[in-house]
Amino acid sequence: MTTATTLNAIGLAPILTVNDLDEALRFYHGLGFTIEERYERDGKLNGARMVAGQARVNLTQDDWAKGRDRVKGTGIRLFIPVEGDVDAIAASIKAAGIALESGPEDKPWGRAIALTDPDGFKITVGRVH
Repeated sequence: MTTATTLNAIGLAPILTVNDLDEALRFYHGLGFTIEERYERDGKLNGARMVAGQARVNLTQDDWAKGRDRVKGTGIRLFIPVEGDVDAIAASIKAAGIALESGPEDKPWGRAIALTDPDGFKITVGRVH
């Protein structure tokens, strides 16, 4: 399919609705992200944009309008490509108290680790050949 315009994206920053914003912030900080911008409502932290290199992820506290039993994290996996040593990154993540699901391990396309955030969002961190 051809289009008249080409998407010239300069990044992708998913917005993840989370059950416990403080827990999510700790998790993503343990991955190596830092808070780039804070979002407050009525003087209370309601969300944050986090950054690690060129990658960004937005975290927002669930307002429970769709129910407290709403399942999150299904049907999506975030892939975070890195330039660094995946084994060293894995060691740093483990030192932050975050469990890996797998890896570091070689894949046909590179080396990677896999983990899941507190809300069930799947994440792969990998270096591509």
